[in-house]
Amino acid sequence: MSIKRRIGPLAALVLSLAVAGCGASEPVAATHAVEQGEGKTEYPLTLENCGREIMIEAPPQRVVSLDQNSTEILLSLGLEDRMVGTASWTDPVLDSLAAANKEVPRLANDAPTYEVLLDSEPDFVTASFGRHFNEQGGVVSRDRLAESGIGSYLSPTDCEDGKSVNGGVTRTQPLTLDVLYQEIRELATIFDVPARGEQLIAALEKRTEAALQDVDLRGASVAFWFADTRTPYVAGALGSASLLAALTEMDNVYSDVPDDWQASGWEAFVGKEPQIIVLGDLHRDRFPGDRLDDKIRFLQTDPLTSTLRAVRNECFISLHGAEMNPSIRYVDGLEKIRAWASSPDSKRCGAGAR
Repeated sequence: MSIKRRIGPLAALVLSLAVAGCGASEPVAATHAVEQGEGKTEYPLTLENCGREIMIEAPPQRVVSLDQNSTEILLSLGLEDRMVGTASWTDPVLDSLAAANKEVPRLANDAPTYEVLLDSEPDFVTASFGRHFNEQGGVVSRDRLAESGIGSYLSPTDCEDGKSVNGGVTRTQPLTLDVLYQEIRELATIFDVPARGEQLIAALEKRTEAALQDVDLRGASVAFWFADTRTPYVAGALGSASLLAALTEMDNVYSDVPDDWQASGWEAFVGKEPQIIVLGDLHRDRFPGDRLDDKIRFLQTDPLTSTLRAVRNECFISLHGAEMNPSIRYVDGLEKIRAWASSPDSKRCGAGAR
């Protein structure tokens, strides 16, 4: 069974091969290697990356990744010997990448300072979220890096019309898997390992198709709660968590919210009466309720949230933060959703496998 036949019109659009550039509306001026992942990279390589042209004279040898999402792509491409720092972690690294990750210094669990970044002497910096490249409140601007002769790359999953979604622009087009695959292809090409990029994408596509087999969650309403018990940080209509909903044909109760993630109120959350609640199991302590157990305890003891049928029936799916972010771990999220839908737990929630 093909993925497109399984998931219906909306998710077929999500998997469309027509997406280009840093967002749905921005074309990429790229080499054949970037588009097809064939052969070896020809340098100098010029790419359009989120509203700016970047030129890479040779494969970077000292890269710093400012986000776990980017880090795990680089590690999956076998580039740990060229990585001199990582930062901004929400979860433990994938088990399959743990040995490689031990070879790479961790500059910070959250965002590093500019001074810490420079101390690692990078020749290239990658980021999954544009907030790191903001002048105010970020690590360092891309212009400042360029002035120091340091290249930079921002994930196209965080880009629309040449601007960063996470840096303050509201997304208007749904995030697609092809934009994530674009990031893999571009990084593989930048580092002159295009065949590894194609192998990684092929593996993700195979796992995706398997994860969507025989799962019937069509029409089940869902809310994705990432963090914070004070004002829940929930997934809006067009970002990475809502992509998981589209692929599994669930209905995001916050489909009227354009932001990838938005702080909501508990009254509004309860009023939407989600049938299923996806809980972020974050291995950090930045906000109250980052941890899974804290989330469940709050939902079951709070006078308001405890009235929800989904809470009374424990209709919870637990995903790591990285699995709800735009990353290669989206497929781990799909596999966990499939496992839950195939379990007895789903039956009392009115959803499950066919």
